[in-house]
Amino acid sequence: MAGEFAGKIVVVTGGSRGIGRAIATAFAREGAQTAIASSSAANLTEAAKTIKEVAGAEPLTVAGDLRTLEGCEQLFARVNEHYKRCDVLVNNAGATRAGNFLDLPDAAFVDGFALKYLAAVRLSRLFWPLLKTTQGHIITIIGGAARSPTAEFLIGGSVNAALANFAKGLSRLGMRDGVNVNAIHPGATETERTVQLHAQRAKAAGTTPEKVLADDLAKSGIRRIGKPEDIAALALFLCSERARHIQGTAIAVDGGSTTGLY
Repeated sequence: MAGEFAGKIVVVTGGSRGIGRAIATAFAREGAQTAIASSSAANLTEAAKTIKEVAGAEPLTVAGDLRTLEGCEQLFARVNEHYKRCDVLVNNAGATRAGNFLDLPDAAFVDGFALKYLAAVRLSRLFWPLLKTTQGHIITIIGGAARSPTAEFLIGGSVNAALANFAKGLSRLGMRDGVNVNAIHPGATETERTVQLHAQRAKAAGTTPEKVLADDLAKSGIRRIGKPEDIAALALFLCSERARHIQGTAIAVDGGSTTGLY
């Protein structure tokens, strides 16, 4: 796919670390101009440096709080001001707390929905006219908990399930307007966020993060934990012309850990 995305504008939320940075880097390698958003200006600066070193083009960086409508509007305004175009929107931002349900405060649920669910809803709405013009793509990075809920991850599971429903419903509008809307459900992936989740789960269970990871791998039967590049490769394909007939689907990148027929 060398150069396939030359001249394209790709917006990645949560693009300063982990999966988001891997996706932004993959698109930049293929010639796209990327815009990455995060709440941390410092992390964005570091990510921009890495992406430029690897791909040669420095991304536009937008620091802001995507939990708010104002933050989402700021991101859209910056992209629209600089490029007046958007070909791909990757909704990747979002971090939800794990832990004992009875110990999780109400604010943790509100925060989880604000950053991951409402940001994706608001940004999809804001960027839709540009995506309709370019016949572009929306990729939403969700997570396996949308399909496999657990007692220790009720915030994430609830948010993910709602976001999966939103993405599927939005794809019907995409069919009318020529915007491809698909979702990716990563399984356990080696990111900074995963380290944090393992620590939270370990504390709730009275064990160690290493034991949590080992138990997860043994229970699932997968050969290894996922890499951010695994998700980036699929995102790249789903936004290629070869995948134009893939609409309204959600694909797991989890090594086969999700059981059941779906």
